[in-house]
Amino acid sequence: MIVRSLTGSKLKHLLPLFVFAHSSANISLSPLSSNPISKTLNHNPHFLFSQSELRPFSSSQSKPSLPFTRDGNFDETLSESLLICPGCGVQMQDSDPVQPGYFIKPSQKNPNYRTRIDRRPVAEEPEISDSLKKGLLVEDENPNLNPNLNPNSAEKPVVCARCHSLRNYGKVKNPTVENLLPEFDFDHTVGRRLVSISGTRSVVLMVVDASDFDGSFPKRVAKMVSATIDENSTAWKMGKSGNVPRIVLVVTKIDLLPSSLSPTRFEHWVRQRAREGGANKLTSVHLVSSVRDWGLKNLVDDIIKLTGQRGNVWAIGAQNAGKSTLINSIGKHAGGKLTHLTEAPVPGTTLGIVRVEGVLNGAAKLFDTPGLLNPHQITLRLTAEEQKLVHVRKELRPRTYRIKAGHSVHIAGLVRLDVEELSVETVYITVWASPYLPLHMGKTENACTMFEDHFGRQLQPPIGESRVKELGKWERREFRFSGTSWDSSSVDVAVAGLGWFAVGLKGEAVLGVWTYDGVDVVLRNSLLPHGSNNFEVAGFTVSKIISEADKASNKSGQSQKEKKLSDPKAAVHPSSTPLTANAG
Repeated sequence: MIVRSLTGSKLKHLLPLFVFAHSSANISLSPLSSNPISKTLNHNPHFLFSQSELRPFSSSQSKPSLPFTRDGNFDETLSESLLICPGCGVQMQDSDPVQPGYFIKPSQKNPNYRTRIDRRPVAEEPEISDSLKKGLLVEDENPNLNPNLNPNSAEKPVVCARCHSLRNYGKVKNPTVENLLPEFDFDHTVGRRLVSISGTRSVVLMVVDASDFDGSFPKRVAKMVSATIDENSTAWKMGKSGNVPRIVLVVTKIDLLPSSLSPTRFEHWVRQRAREGGANKLTSVHLVSSVRDWGLKNLVDDIIKLTGQRGNVWAIGAQNAGKSTLINSIGKHAGGKLTHLTEAPVPGTTLGIVRVEGVLNGAAKLFDTPGLLNPHQITLRLTAEEQKLVHVRKELRPRTYRIKAGHSVHIAGLVRLDVEELSVETVYITVWASPYLPLHMGKTENACTMFEDHFGRQLQPPIGESRVKELGKWERREFRFSGTSWDSSSVDVAVAGLGWFAVGLKGEAVLGVWTYDGVDVVLRNSLLPHGSNNFEVAGFTVSKIISEADKASNKSGQSQKEKKLSDPKAAVHPSSTPLTANAG
């Protein structure tokens, strides 16, 4: 009735009430094209106002999604306007916890919230003070003695939720979030700067894991930088501008190798493998351990000498090769500068490029880059729990077998070595891999049974029978070689991301290696020539995985036996068997 008595101009002021009434009746008002009121406005010329005056009600406005990149803060002009996580290099945001780079702003605290208190024993006071009788502790008269209030102490930077989870719990809370990030384009971000003929000098720290040298060696980067060195060196000799990059090969985690290994022999072996991998223009080679501080001082001195006052240092390597840990250690040795890169035994810890300043002399900069994705490493196919079993944490110990032709050695459910043909009676096979991986030695004719009955159970990883098919197709590779000594291993059969077999014999042999399709297997000169003096026996090695699998198997068999005994229908007495008579 009220609406009928009002004119169009007066009815205009009641529109917000009209919209509110319909919104409370669960009528959708957004978008305007689907709004019943907007449809009325489009078809009724008597309304004297435009659609722009209609605003749908909403409790929260949607925020535009950020353009996620993995370029980090290597570009100074762009990094000033972006908030980059100092731990992993991802672009930070505080609007959506489901998106990458989410962080929570820390609450502001009073600088005196942890003021020191007087903790002197009561016996030293001449009499019990009134404050102590009241249950109060006397505050220190000199607050400057509080170490927490030291203005020179380095404050911990704010990092993203992912880095916080890795630093405190050793795992990624939501791994699916990383799938929202684009793939790191090495050629676009780093590669074009390394091949540039102008600009500041580039020093490439090629970081390789000592326990997985061939699997973590960046062959594509080595070939690209070596070709750039040849081209720019020729241009420089002709009087043209030519920025010649330097390659410094850094072999990390050498504390995982046996201490009996000669550093001189190891360096010679590293240079040979690097040349075969495409790095034929090495400036220097450094064998370091960031955990033990081995070789870091010489590395820092070499980097400072090569970069000068304006150079750029790029740490490049495969995932989980130890780049971030190495840079943190370099910061401690180069003037005591503390860096805050996230360290974790998880592949792909660094998501974007992180620029570290103040570590080197002058305006020289150090860059940590995301780990290169090597699809030929078997670890990329494993789950987080399975990677823990493969990851080497302590010094490697040899496990040696003396076997004849027609026998096989399994390393978990990941690889199998068959001794197919021998010109001699026996051969020595030494396994160099994580001690958490179970082994099995037996006849090759039983290999199919092992695959069907024990993969995912006694032989883990993979953890679970369903995981076996997910890893890929089981394929064979063949290797023929000859050895010259019984006292030491002649060759290694290395499996990328896992470990290697060291083979010692005086004669010729044909080996068959079974693993999943796409996993790289190479034949190389032996890294650790000496095996164990104590031989492993046939069957499964004693390990926690096998013991738990045996307990589960025995428990399952016992439960089935008890079920049959308790079920009267399942247990048939011999006397109750029906008798049959022949007709006729």
